[in-house]
Parts: sequence; C-alpha cells; structure tokens
Amino acid sequence: MSISFVTSTFNEERNIAKCLDSVEGLVDEIVLVDGSSTDKTVEIAKKYKANILVTNNPPIFLINRQKAIDMAKGEWLLQLDGDEVATPELIEEIRGVLKKDTKENGYFIPRKNWFMGRFLMKGGQYPDYQLRLYRKDKVHFELKDVHEQAIVEGEKGYLKNAMLHYPYPDFNAYLVKWRRYNNVFAKQIKDQLAHKSTPFKIYKGIDYLILRPVYWFFLTFGRHKGFVDLWSGFVFSFFSSLRFPLSYLHHFKVKDA
Repeated sequence: MSISFVTSTFNEERNIAKCLDSVEGLVDEIVLVDGSSTDKTVEIAKKYKANILVTNNPPIFLINRQKAIDMAKGEWLLQLDGDEVATPELIEEIRGVLKKDTKENGYFIPRKNWFMGRFLMKGGQYPDYQLRLYRKDKVHFELKDVHEQAIVEGEKGYLKNAMLHYPYPDFNAYLVKWRRYNNVFAKQIKDQLAHKSTPFKIYKGIDYLILRPVYWFFLTFGRHKGFVDLWSGFVFSFFSSLRFPLSYLHHFKVKDA
C-alpha cells in the first residue's frame, strides 16, 4: 500500500530534519505545508524532495494540516508535527500493520512528550494517544479547535510503540506557545459567553477563575500522579491549570470579529 507522510510547519528548522529522517524508508512521498516560516524550514525540507506548499500561518494550524492531507496521493497517511520523531520500533510496527488486510481505517499512536529535561510519563501526559495513521479517504478535521483530533470514519486501532515529541527547546519557548494557545482559548470563551444571561456569566467566571484550575491541578498532579515526574510534573500541572483563569481574564480584551 502507498503511504504519504504529511505535516504542517512553522519555524521548525531545529527539528524538521530529525522528523523527516525518522520516516525515510517508510513513506512514498513527503507533503509539507508551511505557514511562511522565517527560518530555514522550507530550505531543509527541499533536500528531502518534499512536495511543499507555502501559505499563511492560521491560529488553528490544523487548517494547514488538512491542506497537506488534501495534497497527499497515498492510500495511507502518516502525520507527524515538525517537532515529532518516529522511533525505529514505531516504523517497523507501521510496516507490519500495512502489510495486513486490516479492517481499521485509522490508528492511535502513543506519544512521549519532552518537557524540562525529561519525558513526562504521568500527569495524564502518557500514553497521550494521537490519531496519526489513517486512510486518506476516511479522514478529515472539523477545524474548530487547535487541539482537536482527526476524525476517521469506521474502526480504529492502537499501536504500541511511541513517537517522541520535542515541543520546547527551552522554557521560554514553552511560554510562547502556551500564551498562543491561551489567546485561542480566550476567543473561544468570549464566543461561549456571548449573549448569555448574567447569572450564567457569573457562574462561568467562578468556574474558570477557581473551580477548573483547582480541579485540573489536583487531577493531573494528584490523581494522575504528576508528582512522579518531580519538578517537571509540578510545573506542567501548574501552568496547565493556570490557563483557565488567565484565558478567562484575557477574553475581556478580545475584540469582536
């Protein structure tokens, strides 16, 4: 079966070569949609004979991921972000799956996330299943939220071997991406509260300012054992919880469309 590798990128010159190296030998083509990177991402991708489209960089980057899917020619698609790497074990498992007459139209792949010097293995951060291997004619995105999973028609399965995610070269890079996601979340909160009653808005204010952050911190750091990841686990749980009150406060500054 033919398989295409699809990805969307923006300023991934630090990571893209490792990403593309990791899938070489498995895929029949590489399709990359770039959001007008200002670094050498596109220049590096050209060395891999990738089919490249340079376009804008929308806040919901899944729009560019969908464009890459539409451009691909393979029957099956493997999708990784520019800062993700397929391990050799994962590549071999995918080869085995595609040799079978499988009834599944998509597969979830476990993901290990690198944060502050270690892979987070608790706090709800592993196995962090991502739906990244699917038949081209069975997949699409709703394109409503930056964190949404692909929608695949029919049956889906789970792979055992993980891909590796290196999203933040340093903590400042984490804060940049964290603020960007919070801005999108603030817009969603504003849309959610538009034209709602005053009692409802008061309740949601209490929810976002107090209830959700407290619940989320104790869920991830306590129940899901984020404390096992030590300081990294604490920082991740804390900032994950902090996004609720800060995004809520920021929604007052979001301008109407």
